Amino acid sequence: MAVELYQFYKDRVIPAMKEKHGYKNVNQVPKVEKVVVNSCVNASTDVKQGLEDTKTELGLITGQKPAETRSKKSIANFKLRQHQPIGAKVTLRGAKMYEFLERLIKTALPRIRDFRGVSTRAFDGNGNYTLGVPDQSIFPEVELDKIKRNIGFDVTIVTTAKTNEEAKSLLSELGMPFSDKARLAKKKADEAAAAAAAAAAQA
Repeated sequence: MAVELYQFYKDRVIPAMKEKHGYKNVNQVPKVEKVVVNSCVNASTDVKQGLEDTKTELGLITGQKPAETRSKKSIANFKLRQHQPIGAKVTLRGAKMYEFLERLIKTALPRIRDFRGVSTRAFDGNGNYTLGVPDQSIFPEVELDKIKRNIGFDVTIVTTAKTNEEAKSLLSELGMPFSDKARLAKKKADEAAAAAAAAAAQA
């Protein structure tokens, strides 16, 4: 598997995690098991066309054909019938999973306007993290002039970590830009700029 992020995980993340958490065996080090990208179609739109658009966009973004998701039961208030197609999802593993994560972390997220990092509160208590993406335009694979509608989706990163702390540590080492890390980096940059200004004033 010649994926840069996977190689980085083996060369840099595993040793860093062993040192930080005191793992004795490499098999104890948490890893990303799978990534699930899931999107629901807005009921107020043409559901059939919306579903096709969603599947097309998710396929472009992930490089894998999406599967339709269907409702488990009928809900009259939402005009929802049992087994009605309501969205699409893609489950990524192996090389495609690492390729997607690399593009998400290094390319897509930094393109969000006024981006200040992702939330640190979206862990589920079992080592998994869910990130909401407001629209598909942050991915360079999507041609802006061909977007028919904004498609928001959730990205769930499933890890073998047992706790939120371990999962956050793993994702941080992989480069996930959490908001607390972004605030710390900004604070350091501000302090460095202030120190440089003070030194210049004294000179």
